[in-house]
Amino acid sequence: EQVAKGLTNASVVSKYREAANIVNRALQALVPQCQAGADISTLCTNGDQLIEQGLATVFTSAPIEKGIAIPTCISVNNVCAHYSPLPEESSTLQPGDLIKIELGAHIDGYIANAATSLVVGASAETPITGNKADVVLAAYNAIQAALRLIKPGNSNLEVTEVFNKIATDYQCNVLEGVLSHEIKQHVIDGNHVIIGKENFDQHVEEFKFGANEAYIIDIFISTGEGKPKEAETRTTVFQRALDMTYNLKLKSSRNFLTEVNRRFPTLLFSLRSFADQRNARVGVSECLNHNMLYSFPVITEKPGDLVAQFKVTVLILETGTIVITPLIFSPEFCQTEKTVTDEAVKALLATPMATVAAAKPKKAKKNKKKKKAAAQEGESKEEENKAEETKAE
Repeated sequence: EQVAKGLTNASVVSKYREAANIVNRALQALVPQCQAGADISTLCTNGDQLIEQGLATVFTSAPIEKGIAIPTCISVNNVCAHYSPLPEESSTLQPGDLIKIELGAHIDGYIANAATSLVVGASAETPITGNKADVVLAAYNAIQAALRLIKPGNSNLEVTEVFNKIATDYQCNVLEGVLSHEIKQHVIDGNHVIIGKENFDQHVEEFKFGANEAYIIDIFISTGEGKPKEAETRTTVFQRALDMTYNLKLKSSRNFLTEVNRRFPTLLFSLRSFADQRNARVGVSECLNHNMLYSFPVITEKPGDLVAQFKVTVLILETGTIVITPLIFSPEFCQTEKTVTDEAVKALLATPMATVAAAKPKKAKKNKKKKKAAAQEGESKEEENKAEETKAE
């Protein structure tokens, strides 16, 4: 009998939740490290190590693929995304920097990604104000509203609409070109898509959300025009293009590709992850020349603009929608006179939303049939994870 690979399978849900627990703990540990003077490359490496250390403790008795789903990226101020610099090309955080931290993990190809925004040095005693507070609260409220719309029967275009209503209230703009995707095993960019902002040449087909679907919801909001461009900064984030093959000429390139196929066969990785940087750079160059890698360039708004981001992973189960990577954010660190004005959006934001709290994994029970036990490891965690639900902030 064929085993279901979707959310109707309790083992699949358990893998999503375990990956999410690891991401949540890594992000919670990384946020306090983002202080003035901290080196960005070092912080990104720390984030990756936290993910890998967490993954090493789960699903240890079965040969299940586990790894980073997106390398840790820390993008500052007008830099929108994918800034994961090499040590020699890094910079340090400064007081008042608005930073976006993004990271992710997968277990058996089931992905959990998360991102949060914070301002270096902000606190409840010294909150941020002005357009910096506006853009952060706009992004925070936009994703909170969107999460309450993601349930069977509602459409992706309703989410896009609420993103833009809230951005307008805070006199900001949703970033163009940003898509949130349905996710499946080993697939980070499924066919069901939510677009952040539609215009005359950027639009997606409408669809209705359904039960047993998983999504990564991503929102970027800018104080600028919301029209990002590729930066001149070196691209360090890539993904293997599985449909392309080529007999690479250089030995260093072949060694690089062998390591990519072993460590990052389907999802995103950073050049930082390779000990032999010379081989890695040569390998990336030759692989790109033959379309064997997808590149994720650093993108920016104009200097002086500010960009905030939040990203969460959501499961639409038969019992309801849950956020498995709850937002790690302190809204009391922001003060602004601007607020949501639409009464329907206000009511939506007041609606309770279920999240899943991180739980200590239980040891899987032994099964008389060893093969079956190995295949189903992790299912014993399911009930514990279900039991720990909290209200979203």
